Amino acid sequence: MAQRQPPKKSGTAQSQMGASQQQQPLSTTLGQQPRSAGGQQQEQEQNQSTAMTGVTSGNSSGSVEELDVYGEVPQARFGHTITLVSKTKVVLFGGATGDTGKYSMTGETYLFNILTKTWQKLNVKGVPPSPRAAHSSTNVEQMQMVVYGGATGGGSLASDDLYLLDMRNGEENAQWMIVPVVGSTPGRRYGHTIIFSKPHLLVFGGNTGQEAVNDVWCLSVEKAPFSWIKLDCGKDNPAVRVYHSAALCQTGSATGMMVVFGGRTSDQSSLNDSWGLRRHRDGRWDWVKAPYKATGEQPTPRYQHSTLFLGPLMMVIGGRTNQVGEIVPLEVYDTESSEWYKFNSLQRFRHACWSVDANVYVHGGFEHETPNIPINIIARIDSYKLFHKHEHLVQKIKPIESKTKDKANGKDQIKKNAGPNIGNMGQEREFRLATQAHIAMSYPGQGEQPVEDFSMLVRQISIDKLQEEPKKLGPGFKNQISVNKNPHEALYRLFLIALLKPKDFTLPPWGSKFPLKREDIIELATECINILAIQPTVIKDLKPPIKIFGNLHGNYADLMRFFDIWKAPSDNGDISGYDYVFLGNYVDRGAYNLETICLLMALKLKYPRQIFLMRGNHEDKNVNKYLGFGEECAKRLGEDINMSNSVFAKINEMFEYLPLAGIVCDKGTQNKVFLVHGGIGSSAMKVEEIEKIQRPIQINLGEITTPEQQLVVDLLWSDPTDSEEEMGIIPNQIRDPLGQNNIMKFGPDRVEKFLKTNGMSMILRSHQVCPDGIDRFAGGQCITINSCTDYCNKYNNDASFIILQKKIIVSTKIIKPAQNSKINWIETSQIPESANSSVRRPLTPLRITKSAPQ
Repeated sequence: MAQRQPPKKSGTAQSQMGASQQQQPLSTTLGQQPRSAGGQQQEQEQNQSTAMTGVTSGNSSGSVEELDVYGEVPQARFGHTITLVSKTKVVLFGGATGDTGKYSMTGETYLFNILTKTWQKLNVKGVPPSPRAAHSSTNVEQMQMVVYGGATGGGSLASDDLYLLDMRNGEENAQWMIVPVVGSTPGRRYGHTIIFSKPHLLVFGGNTGQEAVNDVWCLSVEKAPFSWIKLDCGKDNPAVRVYHSAALCQTGSATGMMVVFGGRTSDQSSLNDSWGLRRHRDGRWDWVKAPYKATGEQPTPRYQHSTLFLGPLMMVIGGRTNQVGEIVPLEVYDTESSEWYKFNSLQRFRHACWSVDANVYVHGGFEHETPNIPINIIARIDSYKLFHKHEHLVQKIKPIESKTKDKANGKDQIKKNAGPNIGNMGQEREFRLATQAHIAMSYPGQGEQPVEDFSMLVRQISIDKLQEEPKKLGPGFKNQISVNKNPHEALYRLFLIALLKPKDFTLPPWGSKFPLKREDIIELATECINILAIQPTVIKDLKPPIKIFGNLHGNYADLMRFFDIWKAPSDNGDISGYDYVFLGNYVDRGAYNLETICLLMALKLKYPRQIFLMRGNHEDKNVNKYLGFGEECAKRLGEDINMSNSVFAKINEMFEYLPLAGIVCDKGTQNKVFLVHGGIGSSAMKVEEIEKIQRPIQINLGEITTPEQQLVVDLLWSDPTDSEEEMGIIPNQIRDPLGQNNIMKFGPDRVEKFLKTNGMSMILRSHQVCPDGIDRFAGGQCITINSCTDYCNKYNNDASFIILQKKIIVSTKIIKPAQNSKINWIETSQIPESANSSVRRPLTPLRITKSAPQ
């Protein structure tokens, strides 16, 4: 490592204590028993007798030392996290590297041995978090830590997955994995904090990409299935903030309380307030604002700093203020006396910190003198030397070392790392997964075969977008490079390179050989089955903004046109800003079924929690065998589709695992949208009934004998009535020409009742062709979309997809038929009499809702 000059020796500071305290100290305010009045007075007198005023220059105490380090030294960086995972080891994750001009996001994982001062780059197995900065992390047990959130550059945010790094089997066997959760999550955010107060993980604040927030989310590691709960903390709450700090107090009467300090609020103002979050014995949570002595020192407003606890003392390190280049002192808050102390020390921001005993370590970030060039120095602050003129502070941190030395079993004191603000996490914390929980070891959907190799993802972004993330982040990666050599990526990349080509796709002559191998398609479908098998029948808690597509019917060209005009679900597109839902009918009628379904399967494999494929009525081997897909597999793959090992059979097996419905929920308004291919028919009453349906599901329209079978048919095959005046349930004679009465139409009254019963505001479906690409029914409460133009060369119709924005604002994107649209469709072969009547019927006519008279 290139050696730097030792840092300039910076002076200690003394703080004037001020008059007698008018408010209770933080530890008392947080619901603990106060000391006696006499005890308080005695301590105040003692403090006043030793306090001094002023901030001195120089560093006569010699409290700061730069460490010489060895091994695989990581590049200088900022916005990373460092987490203490044992008494002698810390883990560095992520951050941004580079210098003035361009930075690169990283997803690197390094281990630093504090005793030997040696860095080691870890080759971690499993599913690593994507490259990111401004995320947060915390230790949850010795040699285990979690990472959540962050920014990925280019105005994009990391996913809302909670990642767990497990090193209990040794650094050489370290493994990243996604903790499976059900229900809502804190959502994507950056500049937030996460701490572990056993047994609760607590996420607070940050920026969601739209706004700064002050919400608190809690996940108990002792209850399975794991779920995030948004806490109701009463009326008195901290202001919204980003780039604040949070740490856990573990000594004194405030033990177990999360304390938040500073940050930047929505008007870009720096904050200097402190808040404590407590949990009552009855399970309630609330905030208490920490009191500051009015006549004593006041803390400097700051953000992009870090805090940690040394006993009852909260140390605030670095950061910056609203004044560019302003000197920011190291400050210490005594939770027992409510007094602040100021010290001259290191000037850093967007750095990382941790502590061992009374030693505080600061790594990376920026110095104010060179705010565009990060550093890779580790500086050690000796708190005894720092506090040498404040004997009462020294006495308060002495129990830290004595407590550690007295541990006969040698267990480590675990300490807290809060995103860019890393603090002290606690002693002997344990992260014990409940016995009935399962962790996805390679990706959601395959929990048995961990990825063998790990390589970093590096995303290049411009300096101004990374150094100062905007208040409002929009979707879209920019200038990204993705390199990953795990076998699953090799598989989906094979298909994405060949098929995800919005700007330069080509359409081969119909019936020509498919360019990808049969065995690769079968493997791709198999991996998708593994994902779908553990995802629910109803995909709940989808969140706007989200893109929703209707019938595709093998019209690969129209799908590429949509992706070209409005961006594609890729690292270079808008996948970090939008989830994607496809409402079924991927195959049949069209000329390029294999291109369409293979592309969607590859996207599902790459983005299993962001790409959702619903089932349509054509995802049925008894249908698609005759209406185009079967014939295409036979001709373009040269296979016997009746063989059990055919591509046709394997993809249809995958179809049987597809979810039947989805729910989009807007966080702000709590409005919900029901997503389904067909409709609600005669039997769909409650979403809970759909959730109970077990997959895989095989359908035989000629043998519908149970309520569950009828419910599946309703979801996949039913349509709204042709007119707003037609109420109730009526037979669908066009789709059911033999009158078996299992395919129905539903009126606007059925729509209204279903929505009211399930607390929803809209049904969004596909299944029919609309002249304008979209049709509104039941006063706009039921919307139909189709995403392929000029259906079967018959209707010259437009195609559309919908973006559901926040507050469930519907934005429709429409394309017109292309001049060469006729090559997108085929004439189906003669359908045998053995096929069911719904297959042998004429084409479904256009959907044109006839409105009720006003």
